[in-house]
Amino acid sequence: MEAESSHGMPAIPIFGGDNYQVWAIKMEVHLKAQDLWEATEQDYEVADLPANPIMNQIKIHKERKTRKAKAMAYLYVAVSPNIFTKIMNLSSAKAIWDHLKEEYKGNERVKNMQVLNLIREFEMQRMNESETVKEYTDILLSLANKVRLLGKDFPDQRIIEKILVTLPERYEVTISFLENAKDLSSISLAELLNALQAQEQRRLVRIRGAIEGALLAQTRPTGEKKVWNHNNKLANVGNNNSGNYPPCPYCKKTNHPQYKCWWRPDVKCNKCSQLGHITIVCRSQQQEGEARVAADQHEEEELF
Repeated sequence: MEAESSHGMPAIPIFGGDNYQVWAIKMEVHLKAQDLWEATEQDYEVADLPANPIMNQIKIHKERKTRKAKAMAYLYVAVSPNIFTKIMNLSSAKAIWDHLKEEYKGNERVKNMQVLNLIREFEMQRMNESETVKEYTDILLSLANKVRLLGKDFPDQRIIEKILVTLPERYEVTISFLENAKDLSSISLAELLNALQAQEQRRLVRIRGAIEGALLAQTRPTGEKKVWNHNNKLANVGNNNSGNYPPCPYCKKTNHPQYKCWWRPDVKCNKCSQLGHITIVCRSQQQEGEARVAADQHEEEELF
């Protein structure tokens, strides 16, 4: 959550008690941009003005006092009402900052336990067959960044190794290509993700094309129906809008007359020469289509 800000400045991040490390980083940068970090980091004293001060001394004195008050005002705005009641009696911006840090950052022992739990969760991750590369790596990166926010080092190479050993088998071609093309110990995380997502996109295009082709082959022209006559010839006739038919004795459906059924015992398949079905629903033809898709995929992977 963030408060509204004017003068083109980013909105002030609001701290509600969670994710202190993230809020502290954002708030520190915000205070520095407003030239208020010194007043927050140090509880400096503003010396009294001397007798008969000059205009420049008056100006500096006022600026330093104003900066301390503005730093407190920004911190008051940057916390939720529940937290405000805990800091409203503190006398300086530094006192407020130190109080929030002490209460919400946690001690070293607690941080170490949080890091261990995050690393354990990271090591347990495995990519599901239904997940995309982006979905899986987003989970890994989120865990790695949480560890980094707790002040612990977590190199990209560790994420790369995790991805390489936990990917499903369908990515083996890409990994083998990368191993042959360059040293995997020096590959960047961005390079690896780009290569994996490129293969994933090609695979999705192939699957989508195969599905669309199958649907197109079975699509009937508007206003026409396909009818198979006794000579196994395909003919188009006008759309019959007479309503439901009696249940077909061959397939039990009610959307066609008996003599138009694809599963009539006297109809012969041109593909397998068997009686009892037509070519468009022939199992052997469907298997050939699936084999062609698999062959195309294998050929593209070899080229890649």
